[in-house]
Amino acid sequence: MKLEKITLKSEARSKRHYEDACATAHAMDLVGERWALLVMRELMLGPKRFSDLRESLPGISANVLTQRLEGLEAAGVLVRRRLPPPAAAQVYELTEWGYESEPIFQALGRWAARSPLHDPTLPFSTASLVLSLRTMFSPERASDLEARVGFRIGEETFLAHLTKGRIEIARSDLDGADLIFTGTPPVLAAAIYGGQPLEALEQAGALQIKGDRALARRFIGLFPLPPKASRTA
Repeated sequence: MKLEKITLKSEARSKRHYEDACATAHAMDLVGERWALLVMRELMLGPKRFSDLRESLPGISANVLTQRLEGLEAAGVLVRRRLPPPAAAQVYELTEWGYESEPIFQALGRWAARSPLHDPTLPFSTASLVLSLRTMFSPERASDLEARVGFRIGEETFLAHLTKGRIEIARSDLDGADLIFTGTPPVLAAAIYGGQPLEALEQAGALQIKGDRALARRFIGLFPLPPKASRTA
């Protein structure tokens, strides 16, 4: 019986770990489970409650989300903490080391955007949109641009500050914004990446634009997608 337990333990461990000293293999040990990277993506903009994570990841079950949060916490990627009153809610937040993973998401995003199989009509979260703007931003196209662009997405607001060919986007109030977009992530993505005319989206009631309209037209052109990869060698 003792031998059987040891064997079962060894088999279970081999399913979870690559047993490979390569740091890339170790990274997959840490975040390679299904949904783990997407949980991290949703926390990249700041802490969230369990219910918020489930809402932004509609395909995940409560049980699997619990498992991924526990695994990422054990790995030192995120922490749990309780907000002070009156909120008094438990939230999950990336550690400093966890936040250092953003360039990984940017590299994966740029690479996967070239896939001929990518389906842009699938669900698209607020975190996905904001991180995509950080990823696809073209410094060359915005080298002379100084502007503050706001986004109202549901109950959340974000402010993008563009200066000297750089962009910084974070949760913020929209005071001082030169331009404010109001819409859902898929609609904003359709305007920025899908080439949908702003006027058509406005007429359909899907998008609202307040402020500098010339800036709005220029802003949506600052995020060019890379060309699709060839299926042949």
